[in-house]
Parts: sequence; C-alpha cells; structure tokens
Amino acid sequence: MQGVSTPSPTYDFTAPLWRWEAKDEATSGAWFFVSLPFEVSDEIEVVAAPGTGFGSVRVEVTIGATTWRTSVFPSTEQKTYVLPVKKAVRAAEGLDEGSAARVTLSLV
Repeated sequence: MQGVSTPSPTYDFTAPLWRWEAKDEATSGAWFFVSLPFEVSDEIEVVAAPGTGFGSVRVEVTIGATTWRTSVFPSTEQKTYVLPVKKAVRAAEGLDEGSAARVTLSLV
C-alpha cells in the first residue's frame, strides 16, 4: 500500500555507561557511550540503512526524562553499535561512568 509507513521498531534495554579511552585524551575530550545489546545491534543492522558517517544510523533516544536525536555507530572494538551520551544528558540523569542507563531507542 502506498503512503502507509510501518512504525520504526523500538528497543528497551539497560546497559552500563563507559568512557572511550582516546589515544590523546588531552585533545579529544571525554566521550561516553552505551553499547547496544548484540541482539538489538543485529536487528538494527538488518532493518536500517546506514547513514552518511562511519556507518551511523539515526535514532531517537530516551534515557530517564531526557529525549534527543543522535546516531549510533558500529564499533569494531565493542562488536556492536554504540550510543554516544552527551554531557547534558549524563548531568540531567545523574549518570557517571559505570552507571546503568535505561535506554529506549527507536530508528528515525
């Protein structure tokens, strides 16, 4: 049927926040991520068309009371997609390295 779109899948999971160990942290700053569960990553890989940068996929994310749009990126180190969590979200939701983040994620 033309003009009918199927809703994007939504994924709910809890995963620890981790800090990326940059080669030169003095110039790169501190980046924090959540790794997507392997089954979520596998499904996204099947249903999503990669975006433009680094194989990224556009998503809408909610952690706690904070919702924003960003991208998830494939990580060869983590062997899954990783979700960057910006400082404003970490501060608003009281997340530190190692904190369990309850994530709701949908493709956009």
